[in-house]
Amino acid sequence: MAQGTVRSMNLRNMIKQNIRNYSMVMMLAVIMIAFAFLTDGVNLNSRNFTNIIIQNSYILLLAVGMILVIIVGNIDLSVGSVVAFIGAISAMLYNSGIGLFWTVLLSIIVGLLIGVFQGAWIAYAKIPAFIVTLAGMMLFRGLTYIITNVSPIAIKDDEFKQLASGMVNIDALTVNNVYYTAIVVGAVVYLLYILSEIIGRRSKIKYGFEVPPIGVFLFKIIIIGLLIMGLSQRFSTYRGIPTVVLVLGVTILLFSFITNNTVIGRYIYAVGGNARSAKLSGINSELVVFVVHVIMGGICGLAAVIFTGYMNSALPQAGVNFELDAISACFIGGASTSGGIGTVIGAIVGGLVMAAINNGMSLMNIQAPWQYVVKALVLLLAVYYDIYTRRKTGLG
Repeated sequence: MAQGTVRSMNLRNMIKQNIRNYSMVMMLAVIMIAFAFLTDGVNLNSRNFTNIIIQNSYILLLAVGMILVIIVGNIDLSVGSVVAFIGAISAMLYNSGIGLFWTVLLSIIVGLLIGVFQGAWIAYAKIPAFIVTLAGMMLFRGLTYIITNVSPIAIKDDEFKQLASGMVNIDALTVNNVYYTAIVVGAVVYLLYILSEIIGRRSKIKYGFEVPPIGVFLFKIIIIGLLIMGLSQRFSTYRGIPTVVLVLGVTILLFSFITNNTVIGRYIYAVGGNARSAKLSGINSELVVFVVHVIMGGICGLAAVIFTGYMNSALPQAGVNFELDAISACFIGGASTSGGIGTVIGAIVGGLVMAAINNGMSLMNIQAPWQYVVKALVLLLAVYYDIYTRRKTGLG
């Protein structure tokens, strides 16, 4: 076949191959529409959209790291305790007067060191991740109680909380309480997305890979554009772009790029898919597992700073059940229980599904115990769907 010949993918095969990736996106849309009817549209207003993002930002960040851990076939039960521990350290550092930049940097470094500690036990001492991180959960919870003396640490001023609840706007682009900075940023993001899609399609055609028909390609670009500009419009009519959205956006883009376009990204999937085969192929499986847990530690440091800023204090009880929410987000977003499958975007969509359910039920004044029941059923159905689709495709 001549180089550059367009090989269009059969539409039926394309849907079959991608139904797993897009099913949770469709589920998220159904949930939002259903709650719009049940709450008279309150869940779709600008203020609620902003609150959903801010209140779940630290869980979404943790889900980005957790998906890497799950792809290599491990689990991390310690993230909630690590967030509490680093949150307490970050409050002490900031109150000492070293400034916000150094507080954030040192908090991430502490997280990386915790990742080194746990990753070494898992990758090189060959102790199961479940055991190491279960020990970590108890260890860092205990250390948090020791360094805080089981008392909250208040932040000395309001600068710290701007990380979690502050806004990024250009004054000249704010007219009549409409924050056009959000529209401009949304347009730039959309143009960059179109450019990356065109480059990716041309690259696939150049090397003889199948690509979707041009109509499907354009339809996908239009739908994504509507979502990006719709979200920008919501932000523009209520206080502008939250600072934490930029932090989350950069983190998602960085780790999506790493998993999709780098050697270490391919190694992560190879080790998760079949660690023995990866080892025989010359991949240093221990190093890959070690690096993934170090990354998880660093992201815990970032999430800890965001959560401490959101609460405007460091709480000894912080982070309880954070690990369960992050793990649930990954599995609902399409990660496989046996490793080797999952995406950063899928984990974020899974986290948003959980957030939309929580938010919708809270707006309906449904009590917390029933919210746990619903979330448990969603998680169970998501894992059943994973197992069912794997069997249908002959993978399990």
